[in-house]
Amino acid sequence: MKLTWRIWILGIALILSILTIVNINASMKLVLLILLVGALFALHRFGKAKGVLIFLGLLMLSAILIFYSFESGVVIKSLDKDSDFFSQGLRNGEIIKSLNGNKIENRADYFNALQEIRFNPNETLKFEIGTNRNSHIIFTNQTPQIIVADVSKTNIQTGLDLRGGARALVQPSEKINDANLDELIQISRNRFNVYGLSDVQLSGVSDLEGNKFMLVEIAGATPKDLEELISQQGKFEAKISNKTVFEGGKKDISRVCRNDASCAMITSCDQNSDGSHFCNFRFTVYLTEDAAKRHADITKALSVDETGQYLSEKIYLYVDEQEVDSLLIGVDLRGQVTTQISIQGSGAGVTREEAYEVARESMNKLQTILITGSLPYKLEIVKLDTISPTLGKNFINLLLITGAVAILLVGTIIFIRYRKIKASAALLLTSFSELIIILGVASFIKWNLDLPSIAGILAVIGTGVDSQIVILDEAEKKDQSSSVKQKIKIALFVIITAYITNVASLIPLYWAGAGLFKGFMITTIIGVTAGVFIARPAFADLIKKIKGE
Repeated sequence: MKLTWRIWILGIALILSILTIVNINASMKLVLLILLVGALFALHRFGKAKGVLIFLGLLMLSAILIFYSFESGVVIKSLDKDSDFFSQGLRNGEIIKSLNGNKIENRADYFNALQEIRFNPNETLKFEIGTNRNSHIIFTNQTPQIIVADVSKTNIQTGLDLRGGARALVQPSEKINDANLDELIQISRNRFNVYGLSDVQLSGVSDLEGNKFMLVEIAGATPKDLEELISQQGKFEAKISNKTVFEGGKKDISRVCRNDASCAMITSCDQNSDGSHFCNFRFTVYLTEDAAKRHADITKALSVDETGQYLSEKIYLYVDEQEVDSLLIGVDLRGQVTTQISIQGSGAGVTREEAYEVARESMNKLQTILITGSLPYKLEIVKLDTISPTLGKNFINLLLITGAVAILLVGTIIFIRYRKIKASAALLLTSFSELIIILGVASFIKWNLDLPSIAGILAVIGTGVDSQIVILDEAEKKDQSSSVKQKIKIALFVIITAYITNVASLIPLYWAGAGLFKGFMITTIIGVTAGVFIARPAFADLIKKIKGE
């Protein structure tokens, strides 16, 4: 059958959406493009039976090609820039295919390969890592500070509602403008990057009253992670005799030792008399020249204690005005301009492993605050959410089942109403096309699909079916004074008018609820726009062909 230009536009939009959604390499996408365009051309050029057979054959071949083109391995989501792995060439986004001779198909393979390696901070190990871009041979005594994920088969990005994690809506303690909000987001992003959390989404939102908020979303994190990092300013101060020697941030700190066993380590782990355990840590901080002079000026007036080894005053460490530790000052540092300070601390736990982990986390937190400095404002967590990835996975499965059932029910109802298989099939085809186009656009703009977005997609499918029923009803009218073409024009006018009012009513949702309904607004507008300007005209042409006009 001959395809109209409107049907061609719908077909091309579908093809481009499919190519955007599937996560395969560029050469395979080119082959897929040729096959799918060829399928449309076969439907247009050849007779009904022959064209449909070629069309279905090319579609099946395309599906097989997609299935066998999916990449295996694990993708690097987060990699510490201060690590040996980064300095020797490994980068975010690379797909790890092998590790020390072990083939890596998924995350389970990766972690099994890591378990075979016996780590020792005093021993240099050799890592042979093969990726989709290069082969890396890395010698280091560091454990791999790499966060990986399975390679996704699609480019569809899901929100925390579906993949699990934590989300916080945060408000500064004082009124701020857009420039202040951008500064807050940048400093917060640096802090999250240093802390090592992956898939951090930070954005500025505002409500209808003009209040500014920061929306923080972290996949795989817990509310505790968020509370520790953003509910406090993280102001670090080191004081001697109640005088500030240095603070966290670039003003006083030139460098903080991290991921280097020679200057940042868990020094010892021991057991208390009550059976509990504790582990001590130590890392080196390098001060700026001004901070070093300040240290010299404060310590030169101090006396020596009774041991003769230390000064009479300690250096006290404060985080958010709470003392976290105190350190003895060696007598040889009195009045000296030293740019090297050793920070010490400890962590306790019921077991040795727990104490080690607490000490490591405490050291990491102190290092983070020292590197990034304090946040410019005190923050209040207005809303804190969490969702498990299991729930997200189950939701996707239920969504697919629900969608399939909904399509079957709609098709059944339409068939009962009109008693025409072709018209029912055309309606379901265009409804399915709208769904693919929405997902294609979302993949292209890298929009995270969350629960409000899913609700928007379902709303689009519902309104789309309603609009197509309007077209069908107009076409089925027994009025002999008007042709099918004229009747459909009337239906399309009604649909476009409804579209304009729908879009106008959706725009305020961009600000409502501090932007938490933005996903519903964006997916709904994408869907109804694609429906009105691509799917509905193509559906109208299909109905004309079915009617013989």
